[in-house]
Amino acid sequence: MSDSELINVGDIVGVFGVKGWVKVFSLTDPRENIISYSPWILKKGNEVKQVELVNGKRQGKSVVALIEGVSDRNDAELLCGWEILINKSQLPETEDGVYYWADLIGLSVETEQGVSLGKVDSLLETGANDVLIVKDDEQERLIPFIHKQVIKSVDFDGRQIIVDWDPDF
Repeated sequence: MSDSELINVGDIVGVFGVKGWVKVFSLTDPRENIISYSPWILKKGNEVKQVELVNGKRQGKSVVALIEGVSDRNDAELLCGWEILINKSQLPETEDGVYYWADLIGLSVETEQGVSLGKVDSLLETGANDVLIVKDDEQERLIPFIHKQVIKSVDFDGRQIIVDWDPDF
């Protein structure tokens, strides 16, 4: 399985209790969606292993999970610092106009006039709308991800996003 087929959905950040539960920092929305994906592929450095979830739940502002074969606090502590990845094929299909951030990263961004603005490096959640962080060799641009108003088209086959945006901004 190549790294391009894997998506980072969170990290194991601590232990919860004495029965092997781990605390999870989730990148999914809502946070507890991370427990709907199993198996998880855990990665730390060059080490990778696949694990099955036994149970999971939201615990306050956090998410906690019980992983098969992890039965006490000592076992759980060994998993702290591991990234949680899933295979891209585990994600549900999206509706038209809805995209996974991971699919947008790396796409070229051009204005409607054909001016290249760079590539999507990452995204930022602001509350009002998501923002594309677009970088080229010279600068970084923050472009609001507002469909039809700013984002005119997203073409995954052509690996390109067309925007209504002033290149000098």
